[in-house]
Amino acid sequence: MSKTVVYQAKRVITMNDDCPSAQAVAIRDGRFLAVGSLQEVLTKVGSDHEVSNVFADRVLVPGLIDQHLHPMLGATTLTTEVIAPEDWVLPHRTFVACSNETDYSDRLLAAHQSLPEGEWLFSWGWHALWHGPLSRERLDILVKDRPTAIWQRSCHEWILNSAALDAIGLTRELTQGFGLASEQLDWERGHFYENGFMIVLAKYLLPHFMTRERFHIGLKQLVEYLHMNGVTAINEPGIWWLSEPWDLYQEILGNDDVPFESTFMVEARTQPLRQLSPEQFVADACSQVEFGKGTKVRVIDRHVKLFADGAIISQLMQMKDPYLDHEGKPDADHHGQWLMEPNQLKLVFDTYWDAEWQIHIHVNGDLGLEILLDIIDEAQRRKPRNDHRTVIVHFANSTEEQVARIASLGAIVSANPYYPVGFADKYSAWGLGPERADAMVRSASVLRRGIPLSFHSDLPMCPSDPMLMASFAVNRTTPSGRIAGPDQRIGVHDALRAVTIEAAYSWRREHELGSIEVGKIANLTALDSDPYECDPKLIGKIPIRTTVFDGKVFDVPPEFVMRRSNFAGFVSRDLSGTRSHDANEHGCACEVAGFFATYVSTCAWAA
Repeated sequence: MSKTVVYQAKRVITMNDDCPSAQAVAIRDGRFLAVGSLQEVLTKVGSDHEVSNVFADRVLVPGLIDQHLHPMLGATTLTTEVIAPEDWVLPHRTFVACSNETDYSDRLLAAHQSLPEGEWLFSWGWHALWHGPLSRERLDILVKDRPTAIWQRSCHEWILNSAALDAIGLTRELTQGFGLASEQLDWERGHFYENGFMIVLAKYLLPHFMTRERFHIGLKQLVEYLHMNGVTAINEPGIWWLSEPWDLYQEILGNDDVPFESTFMVEARTQPLRQLSPEQFVADACSQVEFGKGTKVRVIDRHVKLFADGAIISQLMQMKDPYLDHEGKPDADHHGQWLMEPNQLKLVFDTYWDAEWQIHIHVNGDLGLEILLDIIDEAQRRKPRNDHRTVIVHFANSTEEQVARIASLGAIVSANPYYPVGFADKYSAWGLGPERADAMVRSASVLRRGIPLSFHSDLPMCPSDPMLMASFAVNRTTPSGRIAGPDQRIGVHDALRAVTIEAAYSWRREHELGSIEVGKIANLTALDSDPYECDPKLIGKIPIRTTVFDGKVFDVPPEFVMRRSNFAGFVSRDLSGTRSHDANEHGCACEVAGFFATYVSTCAWAA
């Protein structure tokens, strides 16, 4: 048994309603032993202890949680040439925002010219509303015969130039015969979206892009990045076994020096694609859980991820009312997409509902949400379940009536609070119109109905910085300086709950994470100032000096603290070219070479 350590702090914010604030906390063997005033804690622990003042000038909060992010996407997107609408601040470099079409072309051309002949150019972050239309033809003009693949800001789309298509040997004929996926592509544009991008990525692009060396570099960077932002627990809601390097996750994320834990969920969208019958779904999922057993890195049991409609950042979510053009008129050429068509979604949902698994569903449009709520309603009538905690994931677009239905059905919400901040200005002018754009992520409405609300980054859709996510929800301030949906702002306390105890609740871990209570895992994040007392506009900038994970103290390197806290704020920029391209500022692409390693599991479900 290890020695008990009593930590004094300027304040301990517990997220425990029975003891919301304290002065000290005692930790032994990776668990909280006592919480309260210094005298109360000392009385509880007895004589065998040591008192530490390392946090005497700090405010301690429960270890911050990112309930939903993607290690694979974070590790691969952020090791490309990032050219995105917003700044991306990483531990060792910053990619500055790109706000217009000319700047985008200049940046991509500069990246092309910096690479050796014959090397692939990969870039993530393109968005047509900032950077203009992109096609195979535009890329061919810019980069000539260099194989180039552009990953759209949503990670749900790829655009390849002619040299890239030739290099991977993909022809129009080879894209046919995949059902819905074969419909979600535009061969002439070199554009593959939603299920269609799976065709080009899984079989053809993967060996060139998701190399083992890129994963290794990217995961190392991800560890530093998450620690810099005070994260102590992450969850990947849906592992894609054929591309994700489980052995590297164990080696890198599972290392003793990594100050957070990583859990993964079964992703069931691929089960019908693998031609499994409904009778095989749950057995297949159980095999994945068994294969992914572990402690610090593991697949958790009886949780499954499903998908409804397309990506909000691509404006491919399914909306009840039409999309609008730049004049505010219905746009007949713009419509949403399904990731799982409603009948298929219902089939898979019902199978896991009946098996009493907790279901997490990606949904972004109000039509997608309507279909999903009908599915939940029918399942609840057919086979009532208490405390099922079905999670509405992302929760971009909704109506007040739908929020009421979520409450009545016993579902919960895990939202991305960046959507109104980063996209309401642009989506007001094109696609959604002002009313729908500003109403994205109805956080206050959810809380008024008593629905549990957590936040997530969906990294790389939003930075995995829980204090910044809390700030987005509290302020909802867009790049233009206006407030998107002022009535949907929430208080600091509820925002902090959304990245601590409510995040833990969303994947049934409230008994061990999310608050500072006796018996729970001793995870803490140390802040320089009190988020309840500082200007609400500044809570995302509060310096994070240290985290405690499983009772062990991990200091954030001072240069990372400085880089994060000096950052003006993560918002999309629309500055009409006033930000110049500075190679020293954003750094060059981390293009890595390596031989393709196919990560095909040998467990029975993948045979």
